[in-house]
Amino acid sequence: MTAVRSLKVENVRSHDIFSTQLQERTTIITGKNGSGKTTLLEAIAVALIGKSFKGTDSELLRHEADWWRIDISLGDQERVVKYEQSNQKKQKSFEVNGKKTARLPNVQRYPVVLFEPDDLRLIHGSPSRRRNYIDKLASQLYPSYTRILNRYDKNLVQRNKLLKNNADNDQLFAWNVGLAKYGSQIIDTRIKVVRALEAEFNQIYMTIAKTDDSVHIDYLKDEQVYTEQRLLNELESQVQKDKIIGYTSVGPHRHDILISLNDTLASRDASRGEVRTMVLALKFIEVELLEKVLEKKPIILLDDVFSELDQDRQTHLVTNLKNHQIIMTSVSAPKNLKDAKTIKISK
Repeated sequence: MTAVRSLKVENVRSHDIFSTQLQERTTIITGKNGSGKTTLLEAIAVALIGKSFKGTDSELLRHEADWWRIDISLGDQERVVKYEQSNQKKQKSFEVNGKKTARLPNVQRYPVVLFEPDDLRLIHGSPSRRRNYIDKLASQLYPSYTRILNRYDKNLVQRNKLLKNNADNDQLFAWNVGLAKYGSQIIDTRIKVVRALEAEFNQIYMTIAKTDDSVHIDYLKDEQVYTEQRLLNELESQVQKDKIIGYTSVGPHRHDILISLNDTLASRDASRGEVRTMVLALKFIEVELLEKVLEKKPIILLDDVFSELDQDRQTHLVTNLKNHQIIMTSVSAPKNLKDAKTIKISK
């Protein structure tokens, strides 16, 4: 099993320098709130998938430092990520077994599943939270998806600028075409990911909850095929309205992922325990999908979630992920993880 064996960070957020060895199965990083536990998980994610799950490269920089560095050992690989910032430029580089690149190549990306307390707000949170969840998973499953998202966002920014300036329809048309092109690809990919989650969602939920309640996850209410032409027509039809409000009112940046319990919106009727079980089920499927598509066992990062789960759900979590490396943070070491290695941060 491929596992992270060691980690060293320098000038990353609150850490001037910190290094440790990790266990192949389960490692628990303990310490007080604000001691930098989550930063270590963040550093591992940067080294494995190429970017942080919390902030930008410059936000990782320790106060008054002008560079940071992350070193990890992953299986037989030695990985180094460096970032330097000056008044003139910002530069990040990746090095895998001595080979240096400006970006982490797709072939060198290693799947990560992050589970953090914010994930438990997935059901009751805003549509953007659910969109981001699907987009992050899709970006790992299909590396080209990130590029499509970026191109869509650039077109969206430009269209919104023109709308605020009351540009004429001819000026808007090129950006409508771009949004329709990349937007339809985003929708197609999201539908593919949501359908993969839906295929196992109900069964895994019932197994954890020990109930006959049914759960489902869908993308949009409209089951019509969302073609590029259809999206272009929607954008064109809303031009006058969008000029008045000053932003683009239709497209995948406005869509929602619908999660239901017994055929009603879970955000309306689901209890706290039911929500936690649904999120746990989605995380288990996320692990399975990444392993199936990428043919690599994901590294599991658990950021202080044990305190949010009762004993039964903690047991389900550990049992379901027992064949993966788990690196978790907690204020104190959970008593039901006796074989885990504990690393204490004293700050």
